[in-house]
Amino acid sequence: MEVLIEADVDQAASEETVEPVNKSVIKAMALLTELGWHPAGITATELAHKMRMSRPTVFRLLLSLTQTGFVEKTEGKYRLGWKVARLGRRADPYAGLIAQVQPSLEMLAGELNETINYAVVNGETAFELIAEASGSRLITLSAAYIGMELPLHASAMGKLMLAELSDERVRQVVPKSLARLTPRTIATMPALLDHLTTVRAQGYAMIDDELEESLYSLAVPIRAAASGALIGLLSITGPSPRLRTVDPAVFAARLRTAADHLSGKLTGARQQP
Repeated sequence: MEVLIEADVDQAASEETVEPVNKSVIKAMALLTELGWHPAGITATELAHKMRMSRPTVFRLLLSLTQTGFVEKTEGKYRLGWKVARLGRRADPYAGLIAQVQPSLEMLAGELNETINYAVVNGETAFELIAEASGSRLITLSAAYIGMELPLHASAMGKLMLAELSDERVRQVVPKSLARLTPRTIATMPALLDHLTTVRAQGYAMIDDELEESLYSLAVPIRAAASGALIGLLSITGPSPRLRTVDPAVFAARLRTAADHLSGKLTGARQQP
């Protein structure tokens, strides 16, 4: 019996060393990630082109994911299914944090009558938009960006993250080839570095038709009261034609007041045992 147990242990250790990788699972997860960028849906052919996979492989994976509820198909287009949303709610690591910031977001959204967003900082260049509140405007933005990975060079929050770094570090973490998402997107490293100098000086970042046409956003940092460490990002977002009529300094000043309030609230909560 002992010999058999030892043999089983040796076999398990050998299997762990090999670390077999299931390529189909990796491809399926890559498809789900790409589908997350297309809330309105995307065809299998378009998906195959974007993922650089063969059409038969994509069709096979989509069929399995559709049958299990992770993907749904409507009028020939595929999008994330109900099961992804259900798992996301169960795995949400920010539920407690959202509950703390949501009242402040709703108050600010009501005052400014625009959409207010909050993102948590997870690393040197990592942040995640986790909460928002909308004003009473008829023309507002949907929650399509919640949980999405926003481009550092073409989002107000991303620019704030980069402004925390030295120019040398920015060159290291930002791709040399910057995606031009609209005609107004900053698409060269010299232009980006020059822009970040302005962001550092004014203490806020903004985009105007840079991530999407007719999309405007202005963001300010939220820092820990004691250390000054960047812990969150707060922004106002809305249609460019409407928001650009207001002096950016006005939005920045109001957002800074809210950011200071959230800083004390969140820092205090983190210090509790």
